[in-house]
Formats: sequence, structure tokens, C-alpha cells
Amino acid sequence: MDIRPHQAGQTVICTFDVTPGTAHDVLEALTDAYAQVISKAPGFVAAAVHLNDAQTRIATYSQWRGREDYQAMLRSPEMRQRNRVIHAMCRSFEPVMYEVAAVY
Repeated sequence: MDIRPHQAGQTVICTFDVTPGTAHDVLEALTDAYAQVISKAPGFVAAAVHLNDAQTRIATYSQWRGREDYQAMLRSPEMRQRNRVIHAMCRSFEPVMYEVAAVY
């Protein structure tokens, strides 16, 4: 993944509030979604999935050609179904769109 300031495209960082008891189930569902659906969606550039040491937070970082590509992926019937399952295992979920402001 190449991160550059002022790059064209859309960066999305999602955080999932989970419990140690659900963390690996959510992680498995997310990695399967990335492998089977998200990474194959038009406009997908790259992504990473992170689990904190306490197994209470999962963060995903993804880059897209544009905001519309990310939104279209979310609206697909398969991702709508997968997201319902993932959200049911989380205390909360927050996707936020960002622009790269600086790289070190």
C-alpha cells in the first residue's frame, strides 16, 4: 500500500468495538469479506485489518479510487447482508472517510 499526501481517491478507516469473546468471529467475518467481496469491488486499491492487543477494537484501513466506489460496494446486496452479520457481533461500528494530509 502506497500512502501519499494529497493523493487522489478515498481513504476509509473503520473501527469496530468488540469484546474478547467476539473479536475473532468479527475478524474472521471481516477478512472473509475483504477476500471474497471487498477486494474484488471496482475501485478498490488496498486495505489492512488490525486487531488491538486487548481484543476490544478492530480497525480497518482501505483505499479506494473514489468515494463512489466505496459507497457502491457497501450498497451491494452481498455486503449489506455481510454487514448485518458483522454489526450484530459488535457493540459499535464507525466508518469515517479521510483525505491523506501528511505522510512521514
